[in-house]
Amino acid sequence: MDEVARLVRAMQRPAEASSDFDLNPLIKPPSGSVLRPAGVLIPVWLRPEGASVILTKRSSHLKHHPGQVAFPGGKVDPTDASVEAAALREAQEEIGLAAHLVDVLGHLPNHETVTGFRVTPVLGLVRDAFDPIAERGEVEEVFAVPLSFLLCPENFSIERRQWMGQWRRYYAVPYGPYYIWGATARILRGLADRAAL
Repeated sequence: MDEVARLVRAMQRPAEASSDFDLNPLIKPPSGSVLRPAGVLIPVWLRPEGASVILTKRSSHLKHHPGQVAFPGGKVDPTDASVEAAALREAQEEIGLAAHLVDVLGHLPNHETVTGFRVTPVLGLVRDAFDPIAERGEVEEVFAVPLSFLLCPENFSIERRQWMGQWRRYYAVPYGPYYIWGATARILRGLADRAAL
């Protein structure tokens, strides 16, 4: 079965929401906190050499998550019609991916971040020629990882580091020089689990 068919079948399977707290039951979000909505795009680029997922490396000078690997995306603005619209707008701004080049397959379950966001991942196919252009204020680099690599649960591991005086466990899926971890890796692991069924 080809990779796109695997994605379509995966999207038809039930899945639960995830969170940065999944692997850290002793770390609790602040009580009464209101999650801010955000949308990220998981752009699956269909190229002759095979499908890949486009990711970004955030600029090292950013205040939040500097140098981390992330999906294109961000918080929902008041002018956004939906979380999907926010994800597509951010992809245009961050990597130059025009919305008309993306065929949206659907949404993955929401992911709650430790930084107070409710992230909705939007899965989309990029079928046409596309020349990524990094928005230098936010994005240091745009790169692609083979979809087949990211759909293999065995490529993921659980690692840990100290965060605010506590050990925090998280998913990681390193690829070459890129250390993909945290919410990005957790969302990808959820998709890999659904595709493996």
